[in-house]
Order: sequence, then structure tokens, then C-alpha cells
Amino acid sequence: MAGALLTFPDVERLIADYLTDRPELSGVTVDNVPPAGFDGTQRVVLVSRVGGAWLDDQHLDHPLVELEVYGPDKSTAHADSLGVRAALLTLRGTTHGTATVTDVVEADAARWLPDYNRPAANRYLTTVQLALTPA
Repeated sequence: MAGALLTFPDVERLIADYLTDRPELSGVTVDNVPPAGFDGTQRVVLVSRVGGAWLDDQHLDHPLVELEVYGPDKSTAHADSLGVRAALLTLRGTTHGTATVTDVVEADAARWLPDYNRPAANRYLTTVQLALTPA
């Protein structure tokens, strides 16, 4: 007999929705796709799941997520990346839809990473690993 179908949470949407509502990121577009006309100089955070695994014995999803933080200049991009880092750590214990975030661990803190596809871009990259309990 088959058990109930496991439904994995959309971690990209979870993070994008959470960061969009944060006051320290006011004026920053947060999504998993670039906005129209994006050239890397706007205040934007792009959220992408880049790996991770399901831990069956713990009933946890452990997504690895990259956040690309862009700004009109390096200082603004850096300040926004620090705001993203701080906000992400407050995700612990929150519920989004049918998922609860039980842990957030920085895998790689904000680091400068030029975007060679967008020469005018100013970008910092942060990687986090979350632990989620799905419904």
C-alpha cells in the first residue's frame, strides 16, 4: 500500500516572499527570475535552488540556495547582501504555506562575484542551506 504523496516546498518562493516583506530590503526586488530590462545595476536579489537533498529518516528537505544580490554600485550591493544575510537567519522557526523552516546555515557568506554576462553589474553571492519540514 502506497503512503501519502510527499509534496516538497518551493524554497525559492518561500525565500523570495519572505525577503520581499523585510523592511531592511525596502526598494529591493526579490524573485527567482530577473525583472524585465535587468542589466545588473538595479537593486535585485535573485533566489535559486542549486542543490541539496531529501533526508528521509529525518523527514527533512535540505535545499542549498544561492542568492545573487545586485545593486547600482558595489557599496549598495554589499549593504543589501548584508541585509539579506541577517534576514535569512530570522527564517528559523517560520512557516510558509505547508513548510516549516527548522534551520538556516550559511554555506558561503556574501562574496564579491563579478557577473561577466552583465558588465555594468555589481553582484554579491551568498549560499545558504535550509532545513525544511514539508507537509
